[in-house]
Amino acid sequence: MNNGIIILGIIGLLFLSIYGFSYLSVAREKMNQKKHQQKELEKSELRRQARIKNQELIDERVRQFNKRKEEIQHELMLLKKMKEKQKVS
Repeated sequence: MNNGIIILGIIGLLFLSIYGFSYLSVAREKMNQKKHQQKELEKSELRRQARIKNQELIDERVRQFNKRKEEIQHELMLLKKMKEKQKVS
């Protein structure tokens, strides 16, 4: 009877250790997946921020270009007016 209890105890410990090992491996795999997912989210966030920064830079350059274009048009208009005044005089 004593030997039977010891054998059942050993078999029980064996099953518990197998269950624990399989549970830990699954838990470890889930943790790795979460880490990988978090890294991908961080990468995508960095890419998004870089796109936003590049778009802001492009927008600023377009604004500067348009401002300069307006300044040139204004100068051309003034020169045209000055030329007309010289013709009249």
